[in-house]
Amino acid sequence: RVQLVESGGGSVQAGGSLRLSCAASGDSVNNYCLGWFRQAPGEQREGVAAVSPGNFNTYYAASVKGRFTISQDSAKNTVYLQMNSLKPEDTGVYYCAAKASCVSWFITGIYDYWGQGTQVAVSS
Repeated sequence: RVQLVESGGGSVQAGGSLRLSCAASGDSVNNYCLGWFRQAPGEQREGVAAVSPGNFNTYYAASVKGRFTISQDSAKNTVYLQMNSLKPEDTGVYYCAAKASCVSWFITGIYDYWGQGTQVAVSS
């Protein structure tokens, strides 16, 4: 069983950058598909990006492709989400999640483990 703890959220102006971290414990990040999700107030949780175990293939939502980068550091057992050129519509609580494979990575209901979330606020 893996435990996930997110950090790095905050408030930033449009056009700025933030890097979110998801620190894992209890198991290696190399054993999981690690995904980042976000949830804006009043909205459903949506998939942002994911990285697959083994080959480290990456997947992105169309809304963030070219602006966000997901990566992992096996030595630190941590997954990152580098967010550049932030927009007000990127505002929300960002969650890290894990499951066995990245098939249908963007579906929230099939992830086994979740972190508690970190707040991101982007002002115009």
